[in-house]
Amino acid sequence: MIELRTPAEIEQMAPAGRFVASVLTATAAAAKVGVNLLTLDRLAHDMIRKAGAESCYIDYHPSFGASPFGKVICTSVNDAVLHGLPHDYALRDGDLLSLDFAASVNGWVSDSALSIVVGTPREEDLALIDTTTRALAAGIAAAQPGNKIGDISAAIAAVGHGDGYTINTDFGGHGVGRTMHGDPHVPNDGRPNRGLPLRPGLVIAIEPWFLHTTDRIVTDADGWTLRSADGSRGAHMEHTVAITEDGPRVLTARH
Repeated sequence: MIELRTPAEIEQMAPAGRFVASVLTATAAAAKVGVNLLTLDRLAHDMIRKAGAESCYIDYHPSFGASPFGKVICTSVNDAVLHGLPHDYALRDGDLLSLDFAASVNGWVSDSALSIVVGTPREEDLALIDTTTRALAAGIAAAQPGNKIGDISAAIAAVGHGDGYTINTDFGGHGVGRTMHGDPHVPNDGRPNRGLPLRPGLVIAIEPWFLHTTDRIVTDADGWTLRSADGSRGAHMEHTVAITEDGPRVLTARH
């Protein structure tokens, strides 16, 4: 079911957005060569506890997950691009790391993701992150009242295809509110002027993710981590965005 939020409810969602942004900022800053993924998860967990927030991940067990997630942040490294389950792995120089985090504050959820390079970057990884960042910005710019979901999808795809990437539509953006994942689905490829009309009060996560040389993914042995089918690296960017009378409002903006 698609729910529209009042302006007052969107204001009530803002603290969750700021908190999610702060956790991503802190974990990204802590992600240095030699730092363990479990250390990043503990940092996020500590911030959740100190803020009196609630994790959206630790007990999360959708149909595509092998078991409850059991951790509080997704850490996807190199050829992993989505749902990376934190494990005993020390980051290495040149790793491409995607962090995806969602939490509930006062009963309202926000969801956001970013990709960074740890240590010495590869030019192709920086280019992939740049494309994904610009695709997110294009999707947000298209999230205007009176437009349709397809306009967001087409804007994301125009950037991705324009830079030579193929696009997977199995996983994409989604509604956000009292829970982490809801309707509508927001694909990362589509046709303009198609799909659900964007009305003020709709709150969605917009999240482009691209892989260097494929659009096919496989599930890791941990039952969660999604990797590229050909071993190429991936990048992932995401913001929670409210559609308002004045245009899109990014609730998870990082400053």
